[in-house]
Amino acid sequence: MLVRYMWPLKNKFKHMKKGILLVAFGTSVPSAKVALENVHHEVEKAFPDISIRWAYTSAFIRKKLKQQGKEIDSPVIALSKMADEGYTHIAVQSMHTIPGLEYDYLLQTVKGIMDIPKGPEKIEVGRPLLYDHVDIERVVDAMLIHLPQLLKNEGVVFMGHGTPHFSNVFYPALNYYFAQKTKSVFMATVEGFPTIHDTLLKLKQNGIGKVYLIPFMSVAGGHVKNDMCGDHDESWYRLLTSAGFKVECILKGTGEINEVVSIWVQHLRDAFNRL
Repeated sequence: MLVRYMWPLKNKFKHMKKGILLVAFGTSVPSAKVALENVHHEVEKAFPDISIRWAYTSAFIRKKLKQQGKEIDSPVIALSKMADEGYTHIAVQSMHTIPGLEYDYLLQTVKGIMDIPKGPEKIEVGRPLLYDHVDIERVVDAMLIHLPQLLKNEGVVFMGHGTPHFSNVFYPALNYYFAQKTKSVFMATVEGFPTIHDTLLKLKQNGIGKVYLIPFMSVAGGHVKNDMCGDHDESWYRLLTSAGFKVECILKGTGEINEVVSIWVQHLRDAFNRL
């Protein structure tokens, strides 16, 4: 005799319990956490009655923090814990800058959790900071508001992460959008295109003598401390000073700029409203 086993409808008789999971790449630099604390504060203001959890997608960062005696969950562990605690509807907000590899990983993780019997009824993922034309316009305007007052021969270079993922196209796109507003602001990346060497040529062509280096990352973490403003030959600071530029570093992640954080919060609100 053929016996069929069928799972009952997931959580059919459970009381609805909503929660928020904020997912960042992560940082192990203590001073950089001010950006994530600011994000948490802004999300709390927008969702005062909802429990907020955090997870880091970077296994390297999680391992490093564990060695320091600090524990933070991966997205799969964080979501599993929330499911075990009875959360039926979860809004997951990507705190990443672009929809790249880490965002893809997050989407796959959510899909896996949703396939678990008796797991959450619904999980919605909020878009990362940059996802469409409107996002880019809003981010560019927000970043320009917070620039130092530039003199005629001064310019700004933002440091983005960069990626082999096709979403790296957001970085040269940002150069185009900035160029519509000013001829003194440039975007470069650590691990993608455009590079700092590409940007150095543009600085010279535009007659810029002093450069402000500013991170275009949610936190002013390891890349900012080492690759942007580190005291070694390959740091952007040393490359530019060696090329004859005066250079000043501004160590402030995008998570510290409320006009930028408001875009992440809006994406979270969109996801939450879909629950």
